[in-house]
Amino acid sequence: MAIPKQKFTLPFFTLLLVNLWSNQMVIMAMESIPIGVVLDLNSTVGEMAESCMSMAVSDFYALNVDFKTRLALFTRDSSSDVVAATSSVLDLMKNDQVHAIIGPQKSSQAKFVIELGGKAEVPIVSFSATSPTLSATQSKYFVRTAQDDSSQVKAISSIVQAYGWREIVPIYEDTEYGNGLVPFLLDAFQEIDTRVPYGSRIPLYFNDTQIMSELHKLKEMKKSIFLVHMSASLGSRLFLLAKDAGMMSEGYAWLVTAGLSALLDPLGSEVMDSMQGVLGIKPHIPSSKKLESFKSRWRKKFTISKPQSKINELNLFGLWAYDTVWAIAMAVEKAGIVHSRYVKPNTSESTVDIAALGKSETGPRLLSSILSTRFQGLGGDFHLAGGERVPSAFEILNLIGKAERVIGYWTPERGLSRNLYTNGKIAYSTSKNKLKEPIWPGDTTQQPKRLRIGVPLKTGFNEFIKVEWNPEDDKPIVSGFTRDVFVSVVEALPFPLPYEFIPFVNKNKQSAGTYNDLLEQIKLKNFDAAVGDITIIANRSTYVDFTLPFSESGITMVVLTKRDERENMWIFLKPLSLELWLTTGIAFILTGLVVWVLEHRENKVFRGKPAQQLGTTLWFSFSTLFFAHREKVVNNWTRFVLIIWIFVVLIISQSYTASLASILTVKRLQPTFVDVKEIRKNGYFVGHQKDSFVKDFLVKQLKFNDTMLREYSTPEEYHDALSRGTHNGGVAAIFAGIPYVKLFLAKYSSKFQMVGQPYKNDGFGFAFPLGSPLVPYISRAILNVTQDKDKMDEIERRNFGGETTCSDQPSMEPSGGLGLPSFGGLFIITGVASMSALLIYVTKFLYIHWPASNTMDQERSFYLRVLELAKHFDKEDPSAHHLNGAGSRVHAVPSVEIVGASPDIDDARSHSRTSSEGSGDIIGDQDHDNHTPRNSAANPEPPHTP
Repeated sequence: MAIPKQKFTLPFFTLLLVNLWSNQMVIMAMESIPIGVVLDLNSTVGEMAESCMSMAVSDFYALNVDFKTRLALFTRDSSSDVVAATSSVLDLMKNDQVHAIIGPQKSSQAKFVIELGGKAEVPIVSFSATSPTLSATQSKYFVRTAQDDSSQVKAISSIVQAYGWREIVPIYEDTEYGNGLVPFLLDAFQEIDTRVPYGSRIPLYFNDTQIMSELHKLKEMKKSIFLVHMSASLGSRLFLLAKDAGMMSEGYAWLVTAGLSALLDPLGSEVMDSMQGVLGIKPHIPSSKKLESFKSRWRKKFTISKPQSKINELNLFGLWAYDTVWAIAMAVEKAGIVHSRYVKPNTSESTVDIAALGKSETGPRLLSSILSTRFQGLGGDFHLAGGERVPSAFEILNLIGKAERVIGYWTPERGLSRNLYTNGKIAYSTSKNKLKEPIWPGDTTQQPKRLRIGVPLKTGFNEFIKVEWNPEDDKPIVSGFTRDVFVSVVEALPFPLPYEFIPFVNKNKQSAGTYNDLLEQIKLKNFDAAVGDITIIANRSTYVDFTLPFSESGITMVVLTKRDERENMWIFLKPLSLELWLTTGIAFILTGLVVWVLEHRENKVFRGKPAQQLGTTLWFSFSTLFFAHREKVVNNWTRFVLIIWIFVVLIISQSYTASLASILTVKRLQPTFVDVKEIRKNGYFVGHQKDSFVKDFLVKQLKFNDTMLREYSTPEEYHDALSRGTHNGGVAAIFAGIPYVKLFLAKYSSKFQMVGQPYKNDGFGFAFPLGSPLVPYISRAILNVTQDKDKMDEIERRNFGGETTCSDQPSMEPSGGLGLPSFGGLFIITGVASMSALLIYVTKFLYIHWPASNTMDQERSFYLRVLELAKHFDKEDPSAHHLNGAGSRVHAVPSVEIVGASPDIDDARSHSRTSSEGSGDIIGDQDHDNHTPRNSAANPEPPHTP
């Protein structure tokens, strides 16, 4: 049995030796390409990357045994130091003549090494230096096989926009890595109108006490939404301290960037416990069988080689390190690099002299080959553009327990989505509905950073805002017109806006102050906004920002109405004002006087005893009002005056009739007061709403004494105060905003009314902190809501029922009847006509009769001469044509006939005269025979002798 065994053993060993010899020959035939590796070997990333790169070399050449090149990795430890990293790179270039450098690990180290790579024309390939401040524009020999940190900014802003966070505080480490992302974040937040009121920068040398002090500062500033951009070492300390500070509880939200999200595994259970409810973002790694196989192999190998390590899972940077080695190996083979060296200048031979580095012969060729390499790696599609890895999709994580829960994805094409792979074209979205519901800090599904909206506690006019408490859980229930408008406005916003109503009350659930006190709480950051019947006024806008108003504006006065005027016995005087009555009466008298002057010398009707002349004149003038005058006028100037005067009388009488008819047929509510000055002059009390700005308005603007003001809260109190009047402990008027007055009048319109013109203000508005980015959005949404008539009608109907603040009851400002200004033009016309006729007549009389007066004794005084002229004026004018005609007819009738006439004849003549006078026209009748008998009897003349 031993002989056959020897027969089989000898050929086997012979074949084995041949295979070993042939493999050795192949290896000796391969070109070894030195590649430098600079890592922080004591860090999580460095430790993992070293193992992954070692496996990458083995896996690559196991699949590509026929390649003529083979990478030889020369690893150096930078010990997390910039100088050590730079020194390591110099050493690799100087002594090992490396063709490329993988690393260094940190952005701060890479900043200096990039300069060396550019000088020596050696590609610097980094899989972990993600700061946006590092780019190929600095040096074309810098290649980043990781995703630039700025590539995640759009995804972060989409998350912030989805949850409606209008304010966020970035917390970042004071390093090249931390500072590099901040400008990109600020630009992205500005695009979505999210305010960054403060940035918390944490240096690496800060101890726990200093970090805790910064956290307390943020807590005192009432900040609750944070974005953390830190390395794992500093970030783990931050979250442990944040939990101790009570900032990982309900009401807070934390979002971490990819640099920290990718390194959650080795942080430990205590750190993970402090990060419960945190949202994170990291590049998506597509799953594959190759990836799962590698993870399994890596876990076994890493556990055996480093059993003391806390690393349990492969992270993103390990996969990128693996793909980087594959990319360089492909590029070296494709570039056909053999027997390369550095071309050194003739300078110092010192091993640390930068000038003695020289330039790599193969650097440009290798760089071009790396940039054009593309393959499907463990970390996804390996594709470089502009010297950097092309960004892929991002996962949105939620830390729950010790696990990461993926609640959604973000892609440049579709924005947020719950599933990464979906069929069909989907529009870009920033809606939180596209994400699964996260668990927030405090183990709650209630979204943090809900606006803390202060609402006032009112004891009256609860239709506008009302606060009640649920008897089951003692939580406040807010209702009312202003609350419903705010809810509708929030629904009209283009982004979600979580909020909660917080009553402005003390421990006893009583009002904690005035509306001004409520707005002060916004300034003190105890509230994020205020909703209620809050009027926009100038002094409040100095410490809060108001939205556009959503209600009717103005302050008005409401007073008690008088009883129905139709029951007044003097109602017939109401159609005309006192001024118009007096002016009309004076006009009647003056017109009568002018007519008497014009007619006295020529018309027998206007002659006689003084008392008779006065009665005739007044009767004639006032009878024109009813067109009942029968007296004839004979002077043409009189007729001219009367034509105009009759027209004026017609207008006035018709206006009076119409006004009186209106008063008698339409029920009118006349206010007890119409003038603020009257109320103030008489010292009457006035009322206003309790805790309202109207009090200051009455004192400062309307000059009311503070002691004359009374406060009221409810419509019932308004009613009682006004009903009691000024003499029974009540008030003369109540001043309030138009919405309150209209609601009050909707209940008591029969007894009260608005009077006067409203005093302007801007109505109700929502209040926010100064500079709040929400104000323009809320204002635009208010316009959309208030212009939707159906929506506003529904809100008013729900809160006011049949009573609505939008009823158009006019503001009453009654007058004392028709006023003088309405007829001033008519009185001017008739006055000018009368005076003109009178002036012409008097001038003509003086022109004719003044010379006759000069023939008098020149020694007489002027008074006596004027008196003589007046006596002359009182005589009849013998030259009047109608008198002459009358005289002729008197001469033709013998006086004997008159003397001897029978009583029947006299009666007939008397009757004839009366009839003739009764049929006289207003413009005069030339037949004056009815005066002849009286003249003949008064002035008998001798018979005319033929």
